[in-house]
Amino acid sequence: MQRKRRAKWGIYKWVGLAGVAGVVAGGVLVARDQRRRNSYTADDIRARLHQRLADAEHGGRAT
Repeated sequence: MQRKRRAKWGIYKWVGLAGVAGVVAGGVLVARDQRRRNSYTADDIRARLHQRLADAEHGGRAT
């Protein structure tokens, strides 16, 4: 009985560790995306918006 309990606890421990690893990996992806978004200056964003507007007015496809 004691051995089954230990085996069951070991499985839950590994599942928990895998969950923690998944959360950490997700946090890394979010931080990377946030850094990428913050790398644009206000002038960069303004220029991109003006370009998208010009494309939309001329019937082009905005990206």
